[in-house]
Amino acid sequence: MCVDQTDTFVKRENTSKDAFLDGRLTLVQPLRGFRAGSDSVLLGASVPESAGRILDLGAGVGAAGLVAAWWAKSASVLLAERDAMALGLARENITGNGLAARVEAVAADVTASGPARQAAGLTPDAFDAVIANPPFFEKGRGTPAGEAGRNAARHAESTELDLWLRAAAAAASPRGVAIFILPAERLGDALAGFARRFGAITVLPVAARPGAVAGRVLIRGIKGSRARLQLLPPLVLHGPGGNEFAPEIAKVLRGETKLDW
Repeated sequence: MCVDQTDTFVKRENTSKDAFLDGRLTLVQPLRGFRAGSDSVLLGASVPESAGRILDLGAGVGAAGLVAAWWAKSASVLLAERDAMALGLARENITGNGLAARVEAVAADVTASGPARQAAGLTPDAFDAVIANPPFFEKGRGTPAGEAGRNAARHAESTELDLWLRAAAAAASPRGVAIFILPAERLGDALAGFARRFGAITVLPVAARPGAVAGRVLIRGIKGSRARLQLLPPLVLHGPGGNEFAPEIAKVLRGETKLDW
């Protein structure tokens, strides 16, 4: 399907319009398949407010990039997405949130060659912050998703994560920051890839409850830095019982404060 047909196609899909940041942003996304949630908000809220240009790799419907744009009020943001339906929804979400003056969504394959990425608008050495929520699991691991789009969003070849890091490093400006959110089981692969391309690597484990094993990690690196790796105490999302978010996490999800780490 060509990108020009996307908007017409998306109107036929079953979608929901969901509030993020306590209603400060609203996002249209599919009712079925991959849906943006707290991971996207944590990722977007990790971007420095001082960033002038931000790139969201594999942006989906644009959740993380739009959260970053909401926090970095003067930044220009590029959402890069290869799936036609998600790209159409991202464009709808940009317009619907009144951000068309400084946010753009382009068709781009993160794993493509350098010239192909550049032709799509991923200019080398140009972005102060590059963020990504890559496919979660290696192919053959995890529970296969029921729909092709969700499956592509969740599963990747074991080498594909390194291609995402290659794209992030190429696009980041000198001293630019790259921030990824991943399942904790992918930390080894992520550290190896980050170490080849970034310094000042910082790892923030994300655990569901106090004392629980981390299920996610946020990992950040600075291009051109030689500072040593830091492993931070875990970010705990919930209290010991119940499904309510911990007060400090709830403030981030409501858009009251950034995620400072």
